[in-house]
Amino acid sequence: MRAWRGNSICAPTSRIYIDLDRATCAQLKESHLSKFKVYRLRDYSKPIVVVSKCITFEPVRWDGGIIASEFVEKLKPYVSFVPVCPEVEIGLSVPRDPIRIILVDDEHRLVQPSTGLDFTDKMTSFAESFLDSLKEVDGFILKSGSPSSGFKNVKIYPKKEKSASIARGPGFFGRAVLEKFPGLAVEDERRLLNPRIKEHFLTKLFALASFRGVKKSNSMRQLVKFQSENKYLLTAYSQKELSVLGRLVANQEGRPIAEIMKTYETHLHSAFKRSPGPGSNVNVMMKIMGYFSHQLSTKEKSFFLGSLEKYKTGRLPLSASINILKAWIIRFQQEYLTSQTFLEPYPEELATLDTTTNSGERDYWK
Repeated sequence: MRAWRGNSICAPTSRIYIDLDRATCAQLKESHLSKFKVYRLRDYSKPIVVVSKCITFEPVRWDGGIIASEFVEKLKPYVSFVPVCPEVEIGLSVPRDPIRIILVDDEHRLVQPSTGLDFTDKMTSFAESFLDSLKEVDGFILKSGSPSSGFKNVKIYPKKEKSASIARGPGFFGRAVLEKFPGLAVEDERRLLNPRIKEHFLTKLFALASFRGVKKSNSMRQLVKFQSENKYLLTAYSQKELSVLGRLVANQEGRPIAEIMKTYETHLHSAFKRSPGPGSNVNVMMKIMGYFSHQLSTKEKSFFLGSLEKYKTGRLPLSASINILKAWIIRFQQEYLTSQTFLEPYPEELATLDTTTNSGERDYWK
């Protein structure tokens, strides 16, 4: 029998220790962990997401290509996608000569420079009819930079001939999305490479999908439940809107439920307008710790407060502190907290190693 020698030995088996290399250790560890299912604090509604068809679905780009997106691929088991290519829908071929947005008499026009054809009316008509046909939708993932689907930062040119761009803005379909669904989760595949933008998009998307179910139920009881489960998430996002939403749920005026739902949805969209900062998240985590602070040792409290400080100063990801809280919730059997969406706003399988965030980060949602 051999003594334990750190990395040179993997694990004890029937009190006999066996030398194994690191690769074998990793394989055995992975095999062992795969037997355990991911522990979920809550269940999730399945969002409905309109996505540009060229992003992983079909090779319908102007050059006949397809856009790879690890994020969209990972999302597929968890959302119901509705793929669409506005340019193909208005009759353009694959492949095709590119189209661009040009400024004509202070008006944006969608033109194909090689042919001189103007597709403005066709695109506007398609966007209106397609978006009107959507009975249910929670979000959009659109092609970045596309003169049709881009929702921001699309190049605008002074003429159809070769020239430098003079401005940026949304594409024609993207603009129609923003006008008809200003409160939904809308992003493009390139911005979703940013961990903070992705975190906000997923949080908002799954919250809106859950609320869609509440609307369908037309039940005041379900609305109260939704408000309760999202209390700490909304506290992080907007205490002002949380207060308004709380008064709506209380409904002391006895307003009709349809009116309450509509007003509630408007303020819910306002609450999710932009991502909360580190200070807001720390405030919420301190409130949650209060549920069992009297059961924690001084060292445990000190360790947790240290993790919060490291998160706030950009030295630890948010998930590090949240996982400590989740362990305590399970340990002390705080049932009310298990349903709080702040702790698991979306399925854990969609999470990636998040980057650190400090209070000086720019606002990506202006």
